Amino acid sequence: MIHYKVHLEYDGTNYVGWQAQKDSKKSIEEIAINAIYNLSQENVKINCAGRTDAGVHAINQVIDFFLEKKFSPHNIIMGLNHHFQDTDVVALSCDIVDENFHSRFSAISRSYRYVIINRKARLALDRYRAWHISKVLDIEMMRQSSRLLEGCHDFSSFRDSQCQSNSPIKTIDKIAIITDGEKIFIDIHAKSFLHHMVRNIVGTLMWVGIKKISVEDVQKILDLRDRSCSGPNAPACGLYFLGAIYS
Repeated sequence: MIHYKVHLEYDGTNYVGWQAQKDSKKSIEEIAINAIYNLSQENVKINCAGRTDAGVHAINQVIDFFLEKKFSPHNIIMGLNHHFQDTDVVALSCDIVDENFHSRFSAISRSYRYVIINRKARLALDRYRAWHISKVLDIEMMRQSSRLLEGCHDFSSFRDSQCQSNSPIKTIDKIAIITDGEKIFIDIHAKSFLHHMVRNIVGTLMWVGIKKISVEDVQKILDLRDRSCSGPNAPACGLYFLGAIYS
């Protein structure tokens, strides 16, 4: 058995998310499985670095799978992209890896990026790729608030009610808020995340940015451990799985 590691890029707008679902064939996982089957005539199980929800995109998703047949990394990429041609998925690179590699469990860190476009005019080109906020955002206040969330905390206030994680305690290594004209990028780095954690954090930072709440209120929200106290769940369209780091 040959173990392949592949990096994918995809636009999640028209899909139910990464994970295959019984009632829908519009998942990224199923598209990848079908492409691999069409290339190799083998049924595979795929691991991924970070599952994405409906409407969420990936700049550098990592998957791995085993095949009995041996293909060169070049042929894997060319073959997958041939079978991806009618989809919103692209294979970027491929490596043959050790049998013990696992896209999810071998990762020591993951990164997500949230994109906001802060302007009066509605979005045309980025309508399904960013969150449009028309009110002026105070970026410095958002940065101050984000620093309160770095480190190890109980993130119950930013956890979706359907989250299946055993514990609400997570460690955020870094939150970086970067501006580029009207675009605002919020990059969050951690080993793992709770369900909707990034989007709930962004929604709360937005509240700070429009001065609905103060920087000090973010600490209170964190301490309350109550999802009903934090900001809205930011739209899926602005979220991107940025990548994973392996040792």
